[in-house]
Amino acid sequence: MQAPTQPENARFLSLSLLSDPLQPALNDRPLQERRAKPRPAKDNGSDTKRTLQDRTILVVDDSAFERTVIRSAVEGLTQFRVCGEASGGADGIKKALELKPDLIIMDLAMPEMNGAEAAMVVRNAMPNVPIVLFTLYAEQLRGAISPGFGITVILSKADGLAPLLECLETLLASPKHP
Repeated sequence: MQAPTQPENARFLSLSLLSDPLQPALNDRPLQERRAKPRPAKDNGSDTKRTLQDRTILVVDDSAFERTVIRSAVEGLTQFRVCGEASGGADGIKKALELKPDLIIMDLAMPEMNGAEAAMVVRNAMPNVPIVLFTLYAEQLRGAISPGFGITVILSKADGLAPLLECLETLLASPKHP
């Protein structure tokens, strides 16, 4: 008897999740604990202290699959929420100005406008918003992209989601962030 075959994407997804350092921790927890807890509604009152649940993230990547994986990880494994997604640099700039996120996760290689170009534009308009370049080309870029591009941190997609989530926690939980 022949084993059932999986679609190509399903095999990739299972392999990429198995290689992620967070995956063993997730598998050891009951399903109820792995699901994201409902987030309280935003309070539009006069309280100037924002909670971690109020921190928002914009995901900019030309791959719908990558955006979905990042959104699921952020919303399922952190206290932050994804306020929007964009499929390219120009769209990312538009959404950033419209949604005013607390942090932007951006891919480098995108059609029309790459992540470094988009980061420069966003940095000029929103100088206090951290931009995390999450790319397959991180090793080649380190040192080649100066802080003048507006990129706060460069992380490699090849390293999995754990370093990205740790970076988000560090950048958004810091007292200097509004």
